[in-house]
Amino acid sequence: MNRALTVHDVIVVGAALVCGAAAGVLLRLGLRWLGERARSTRWSGDDIIVDTLRSLAPWAAMAAGVAAAAAALPLTPTVGHDVDQVLVAVLILVTTVTAARVVADLVRSLALSRSGVAGTATIFVNITRIAVLAMGVLILLETLGVSIAPLLTALGVGGLAVALALQDTLANLFAGVHILASKTVQPGHYIRLSSGEEGYVVDINWRNTAVRQLSDNLVIIPNAKLGNTIMTNFHQPEQQMSVMVQGRVGYGSDLDHVERVTVEVAGKVMAAVEGGVVDHEASVRFHTFGESGIDFSVFLRALEFSDQYLIKHEFMKELHRRFRAEGIEIPLPTRTLVLPDQDRPPLPGRPVI
Repeated sequence: MNRALTVHDVIVVGAALVCGAAAGVLLRLGLRWLGERARSTRWSGDDIIVDTLRSLAPWAAMAAGVAAAAAALPLTPTVGHDVDQVLVAVLILVTTVTAARVVADLVRSLALSRSGVAGTATIFVNITRIAVLAMGVLILLETLGVSIAPLLTALGVGGLAVALALQDTLANLFAGVHILASKTVQPGHYIRLSSGEEGYVVDINWRNTAVRQLSDNLVIIPNAKLGNTIMTNFHQPEQQMSVMVQGRVGYGSDLDHVERVTVEVAGKVMAAVEGGVVDHEASVRFHTFGESGIDFSVFLRALEFSDQYLIKHEFMKELHRRFRAEGIEIPLPTRTLVLPDQDRPPLPGRPVI
């Protein structure tokens, strides 16, 4: 200190510290109340803003109180500068951590809004959080007077060595970024690989993609393999999909009547079953003169991949019931054997049985 400490100095320092702490507590309580009001609104942006202020405002108030207390003390210029540096470092750290959390929440909200609630793309969230934290650390070092140029040079050389040692890991990382950036696959999509694995994409992280099968088992697929395989995405170009059901009627059936009854049953089922597209007009197409009947296909419409199973189930039950009521035959496979007359000689070129 450059002079003796007086009672007035102590009172001023105590008042500054108490005011800073009281302001921090009041801001915390006030922003908590404001956060409860923000959660009742539809816009999620106000929640993020209030959460940011709840993290920064109390620390800023207490730092201001400490700075005012330090200014009231008879400190030497060196000690005063050190106190200011510590306060700035604390504020930078708090701001960096808060910014990383806020930006990660924004990225997560954006991923949820585009892919539904079925999953999140943690690879973008983690990359964003790490990038913000790294920038905050560099700003902190530069503020404290530490030159970051040698550090960046060392990181560049070390990053090259790490990249050579972690080729597979980096390949999966960049493959995951490419998949998400190109929107080939998004969390919530139902996919099927050429190797046979299929299910809903739950998450795409920095190394692999988690796919939940309809049996609730998880299939873990490396991002590099997912990016290089032949894949069918049942949510692209749209989530709705056609559902085809095969049928057969006897040769003695009136095909116009069969078509009319089938379309009526399809419309009834689509309106009654959850997951059916109500305004879709089902179509019937006869396509094959089979050995025991005339084959046809019925094209229905489902809102989503897994909805097709219940739609098929209810449609087949109702169609079978309606065919029986209308007297429309669903033929069984039959085969006619023609045996030669034992009293007549066999035809030329045909063996005797």
